[in-house]
Order: sequence, then structure tokens, then C-alpha cells
Amino acid sequence: MGRGRIEIKKIENNTNRQVTYSKRRNGIFKKAHELTVLCDAKVSLIMFSNTGKFHEYISPSTTTKKIYDMYQTTLGFDLWSSHYERMQETLKKLKDSNNKLRREIRQRVLGEDLDGLDMNDLTILEQHMQDSLTVVRERKVKNLEQRNCNLRLDYDTIHQLEKKYGMVENEVGYESTIAYSNLYGFCENPNNNIIHGSGYEPHGLRLD
Repeated sequence: MGRGRIEIKKIENNTNRQVTYSKRRNGIFKKAHELTVLCDAKVSLIMFSNTGKFHEYISPSTTTKKIYDMYQTTLGFDLWSSHYERMQETLKKLKDSNNKLRREIRQRVLGEDLDGLDMNDLTILEQHMQDSLTVVRERKVKNLEQRNCNLRLDYDTIHQLEKKYGMVENEVGYESTIAYSNLYGFCENPNNNIIHGSGYEPHGLRLD
């Protein structure tokens, strides 16, 4: 019995469609290889599946670039001209944006390139500088608050350790010592081996 004719239309089942694509792709590549060997032809095949997977066959006697060059020479037009023009447009936009940013930096930081600005432009520039100054101040305050929080954590940790090992007799003495030494006064004189009032001799113990 002969093979039944298959109706040429899109296969709705995803699995069957992928299986058919794989089988027929391999069949086309096999025919392209046979054509290359039997007829000494230069063949190039490029395929993309419906999922975007790339497959290619190129005759061993040539390369994809050579095929493109032969194609352009035969038809008499440049495949890359439109792409090159788009690249030039993109480059021009990037250069314009870069020049604009450089000019804004010179205006805001160095006070240069102001001759061409009218009163409205100068007012806008002043407002931008004020906004930038506000952002810098807020960041500075945030950093100071974080630093203060970290110092407070260090203070509490040292306090708990020294209370645990009997190195501080009372809260008032410890508070005064920390305030005077900026939290690290015990490191100023590592040769002092006796902490008065505690009877404890750490022999060079330093709280770094």
C-alpha cells in the first residue's frame, strides 16, 4: 500500500509539530548535503523553529560569509547598508546624549558653558542644583544616622561584655568612661595592667 497523502496545513498538536519539524529538517539537510556532493553546489540553509531554535547547514567547501558575498554580488545590492545606517543613527544619538551630559556636568560642577543660557534656563539649572544638594544632604544625614546606630551597637556590646566579666562596677562609671574615651579609651594605654576598683589583672587585655 502506498503512503497516504498528508494535507499541508499547520499541525495543531505541539508535540506532533515538533516531531515533524525535526524529521523534515534532517531530511532537508540530508538533501542539501547530497546536492553539495553530487553537483559540487554551494548550499546554505538557515532555519528557525517556532520556538526560536536556530539550525543551519553550510556546504563544507564554503562559508556563510562567502555565501552572503556571492548573494550580494549576484543581485547587485548591499545587505548591510540599512543596518549600517541604523548603527550610524544610534551612534549619533549616543554622541548627542554624551555631549549633553558633559555640558550639564560643566554647568553644575564647574559653572562653565553658561553664556548661551537665558534667564529661564538659569532658573532651571539653579533648581536642579538645589535638588541635587538636597539629595546629598539627605544621604549624608542617613550615613550619619547609620554610623551612630553602629556606634550604639558597639557601645551596648562592649557594655554587656564588661559587665559580664566584672570590668565595670556600675552604670555611671561606665557611661563616664565611654563618653570620655569615645568608646575606645581602654586601648589608649595597653601597658596599664590593672583596672582600678575591679581587682582584675588582664595582663595586656585590649578591647580593639
